[in-house]
Amino acid sequence: MSTTSLTAAEVMDRAAALQNDPDKTDYTYVRMLPYLNMAIDELVEVLEESNSSPSNQTSVIIPLAIGQYMITPMEHPTGPHYPINLVEIQEVLERGNADQSFVRLTRREFTSDFPTSKNLMYWAWEDQIIKFNPKGASEVREIQLRYVGQAIAQASNETAIIGTINSRSYLSFKTAALCSQFIGENENRAGILQAQAEKSLERLVGISNKGRQEMVTRHRPFRAGWKRRGGF
Repeated sequence: MSTTSLTAAEVMDRAAALQNDPDKTDYTYVRMLPYLNMAIDELVEVLEESNSSPSNQTSVIIPLAIGQYMITPMEHPTGPHYPINLVEIQEVLERGNADQSFVRLTRREFTSDFPTSKNLMYWAWEDQIIKFNPKGASEVREIQLRYVGQAIAQASNETAIIGTINSRSYLSFKTAALCSQFIGENENRAGILQAQAEKSLERLVGISNKGRQEMVTRHRPFRAGWKRRGGF
């Protein structure tokens, strides 16, 4: 499905049909919703790990005042803040104003590795905070982040918009597989549905990767610990 208007109801309707319960007598929206969200969680992690396009995002411009030297998570008392759906940072860009081009800053593992400088030059990811020169910027700067973001939010009810292109087949089969396993306790049906879900997922990721074949991609070691932040 190429539309971004996919709803939770559409996925769960298909999942119920796969249980031979199209009227949702036993497999109601309320019963299926937790399993749909589990399927969404898995899809999100696969998209992030494979660097698929829905997870590649660019932040709005983040102003950094004179003397400021860090960008913090939304729950931090001191701003400015980075996007709440940020999972892993790919690039940090900076410029003086809208008349200038963005310049990519170099990443260092620790702020203690920074050379003495009045300019930003470098950034580090420490304590889930983006940190710059401890003296801060010597003039107002504009920061923009290119990052891996959580592309799909949890569905709160059947009217929730999922909206990720080509996700309908995978989410339908995966939700149905989980419901078969844990509601219907039918391992045979669950196995068949899981196999269909895996085929759908392989196609989804393959289509995304095919569109990026001519792009040079910098592979990154995949992250650990981002889930500790909460608030997603």
